[in-house]
Amino acid sequence: MDVSTNSWPSVYPQGFSSPLFTGDKADDPIRSTEYGEIRGTHINVKNLDKGVNVFLGIPFARPPIGALRFSPPQPPESWSEVKNATSYPPMCLQDITILEGLRKSLTINFSIPATSEDCLYLNIYVPDHAKEGARLPVMVWIHGGRFRFGSASMYDGSILSAFQNIVVVTIQFRLGILGFFSTGDKHTSGNWGYLDQMAAQRWIQENIAHFGGDPGLVTIFDESIGGINASLHILSPMSKGLLYRTIKERDGTIQPGLISSRSESITRVIAHLSACEKYSSASLVECLRNKTEREIMAISKYFKIIPGVINGQFFPKHPEDLLASIKFHKVVSIINVNSNEYGSIIPLSLGITKFKELSRENILQILLNPFMDIHPDNVDAMMYLYLWNFEDPKELQAQFQEMLGDFEIPALRVAKYQQSPSSPVYFYAFQHGPTTFVSIKPDYVEVDYSDELFSVFGAFLHGPIAQEDKLFSWADIWSSRCWLVKPANSMTPFLPEPIWDPNDHLQLSVGQGMMAEKMKFWMKNLLQKKEAKDILGK
Repeated sequence: MDVSTNSWPSVYPQGFSSPLFTGDKADDPIRSTEYGEIRGTHINVKNLDKGVNVFLGIPFARPPIGALRFSPPQPPESWSEVKNATSYPPMCLQDITILEGLRKSLTINFSIPATSEDCLYLNIYVPDHAKEGARLPVMVWIHGGRFRFGSASMYDGSILSAFQNIVVVTIQFRLGILGFFSTGDKHTSGNWGYLDQMAAQRWIQENIAHFGGDPGLVTIFDESIGGINASLHILSPMSKGLLYRTIKERDGTIQPGLISSRSESITRVIAHLSACEKYSSASLVECLRNKTEREIMAISKYFKIIPGVINGQFFPKHPEDLLASIKFHKVVSIINVNSNEYGSIIPLSLGITKFKELSRENILQILLNPFMDIHPDNVDAMMYLYLWNFEDPKELQAQFQEMLGDFEIPALRVAKYQQSPSSPVYFYAFQHGPTTFVSIKPDYVEVDYSDELFSVFGAFLHGPIAQEDKLFSWADIWSSRCWLVKPANSMTPFLPEPIWDPNDHLQLSVGQGMMAEKMKFWMKNLLQKKEAKDILGK
């Protein structure tokens, strides 16, 4: 099958818009796993003159249904015949209206596949020359979506694999209530989504060599709220030995509301909404296991996020405490933010379509909106810091843009915690916006939320493109030998020759010393841990 980079879809709908059809069976690649053989699909990436073998919907765990709902993932069952891995797996159970809204706002027509609890699958993209023992670098993608929506197949790794001669793996994990519900005791301890990610990584360690990948050279990369995933695996003692590098598109490790020390409030609300509130903890879990997928989704709509929990296992302590104690796995990390983070996303989400509508009054209302996740006590301080002497609409617009961009300052704190000689951290701000979707953004928003993904997954090859866009291919920088080549002495901690000094905060195309004047304020005032009462969407 031929895949033309001249007509490659945008990064969001790549998987959905480009179904891979099985061609001549004689050309289809077959690989062994510890559980049985699988058959994939061979594709040709035009203009790169390279081929990629694609394996879709490989189970890395048993379906988490029935008694396995709200339980740790279990190894998949073996199979005897060759299993077809030629079609995309269902997405994990989620509210598809979110993706429908995304499709509408991006003005792109892509299909939305079915959802199912049976969703613990991964996709693998491998250069077609790679055989077992090739020991190519491996990059594992964990999708974003605020732990509410998304899938492995939304991001097609074939161009990245062909362009950089690496193995790309995209994984799925349980979302929402099914992924993170906890009773706070032994009956269901929670963090199922994180355990799914860990199970996928363990499967990769056991099997990726059969596809030509190097299990000792695995880089996890993620984005958005998903940027918390790589960091949490660095912190969790349960993930020891499963990763060696991380690339984090935004780092939400210490973002309020994502990790909670208590689950009682959410448990009570879920018990009430499910009509299971008269039961004990054990009976509540059993009652919820008997609910249909439709009933689970009806409960889920009341929550904007179900946080992970500190349960003494995956999280022995709060992530911020683990960072401060320097008790984490020593790995090399890149952390990225974009210069105009949320410049379009937040106003559109709150119904503001034009920045010229902004005034001090409605900016105040925006900051107080629950969507923003800002503690009310901090709103006045933010208004003073950013808007204290501005009344002109254009100046307010510029300052509001700066405020939205500075929401990523917590990532700087994570970088400072992790930085050490044995675990260097490279922090950069991406300031070059892609040409894709430029028509649906305000002209003053150049690099918005997730825009860097167009350079990562190869969407920079889509259609007519300026030379400057080609220069900003982060697929090239991320997967460069500096990050992916194994050290000659494997007993020595991996210390790459830096692209830039890890103590610098690199701003691509502008300069260094990013956001220094406001970093102290954000760290002091805006990094408050939130309890379950802040999690409810209503």
